[in-house]
Amino acid sequence: MNSIQKKIWTLVAVVLLIMAAIWFALTYYNQKTQDRYNDILQRYLSMNEVTNASQQTIAALYNYLLAPTEANRGQVDRSKKALRKARMEVIVLRNADNDFALTNYMNLIDSLVETTDRSIMFQSEKETEDSSKAFSEATRISKYISEMTLTLLDTDLKTYDRFYRGIIEQSSELKKLGIWLLLSITFLLLLGTYWFSLSITRPVQKLTQAAKELSRGRFDLRVEVSSNDEISFLAKMFERMRVNINNLILEIQQKAQLENELQQSKLLLQESQLRSLQSQINPHFLFNTLDTLSKKAYLEGSEETSDLLANVADLLRYNLKRLDRSVTLYEEVKVLRQYMEIQKARFTDRLRFHADIDESCLYVQIPGLTLQPIVENAVIHAVEPEEDGGTIEFRIRDGEERVTIEIADDGPGMTELKIKRILEEHTFETEGHSTGIGISNVVRRLRLFYGLADVIGIESGEGRGTKVILQIPKARRGEDDKALDRG
Repeated sequence: MNSIQKKIWTLVAVVLLIMAAIWFALTYYNQKTQDRYNDILQRYLSMNEVTNASQQTIAALYNYLLAPTEANRGQVDRSKKALRKARMEVIVLRNADNDFALTNYMNLIDSLVETTDRSIMFQSEKETEDSSKAFSEATRISKYISEMTLTLLDTDLKTYDRFYRGIIEQSSELKKLGIWLLLSITFLLLLGTYWFSLSITRPVQKLTQAAKELSRGRFDLRVEVSSNDEISFLAKMFERMRVNINNLILEIQQKAQLENELQQSKLLLQESQLRSLQSQINPHFLFNTLDTLSKKAYLEGSEETSDLLANVADLLRYNLKRLDRSVTLYEEVKVLRQYMEIQKARFTDRLRFHADIDESCLYVQIPGLTLQPIVENAVIHAVEPEEDGGTIEFRIRDGEERVTIEIADDGPGMTELKIKRILEEHTFETEGHSTGIGISNVVRRLRLFYGLADVIGIESGEGRGTKVILQIPKARRGEDDKALDRG
């Protein structure tokens, strides 16, 4: 999130960057022009230094010829040294326009130095006349050097005339560029400032308008502010406050409506409760009645009817237990046998039930009402619709860490889609007749009870029956009832 302070600093940084760029550009141009001026001035100074050095050499030679002392001789040597130094500085000034003239200029300097040395040599040999002739020649060469200096300076002036005019034209263009640049930067800064001000004032105006609507009781209008700074955060909090107030108003209205409805139906509710109490039957009374009927049938010699009533009573008593309480596999097998006795009495020879049970592993804990809904599902789909009935096979085998329970039928089977929906715990409309518990609910309870996803599997196909395989761990993870309580 960009803050308003960050936006301001960004704008200031952009302005400073533009100003710095302009300053660097102007400084670079002025420095470049000044360097060119310095180069030209240095050319003039170097040539003028040659003229001065040649004249100083003639003056020192004249003094030495008048008074040939060591001091005057030292002055001549220093003058010649200065002349040679000036000559070295002039050599670098060579270009295509002054090549020939500069070559002659160098030769004149060399001739002056040579003539000065010859005049001193004649003076030391007491040849006064030859020394005077050499001095006169040196004086003439010095004059030639002065004239040649003026010629070279005039040539340079003509050579750099275009440069001077270019500088004047560039200065004029630079002035125009500066004006246009100033106008452009001013326009851009005004445009940027306008955009920056809009990015702050527009969200504030929207927020102000939203506050006005809320003050009028319009809590259904959404507060939307397109920004990415503190104002956006303020708008989100404002929107959250609007939603909370609106929900509170709706909740108050709903509560008032519910209270009115409850007040109007109070008498009807009391009457309904009374009728519900009158229609309730005590389950213990039902169990006792079934036991009485079972004993009466036994005394009258109807042993099968007596066993059937006893099985029904035990089955009802077992099914009314809490589903969140674990039982042993032995109890589940016992109630399953009672259920199958009831179903055999109903379907007679149409129901064929085969059991193969390893008695050594019946101590394992399992959720209550697990086996009966699975077998009941097989009875409903594999036995009841078929004219010849069907066969249900029940097996329990012991393993190292798990007990395997298989419930198979020879019914019409299931599609892959239905198997997938059962294992994904989708609820179906058809549920158990006696328990009201569907097979999907059994899958969910088993997974919660053991904390495992692979505790149940289904093998089936259309026209080849169905086999449900339970892989029951001998030891549960954690406490016995912790996972089941969540179901």
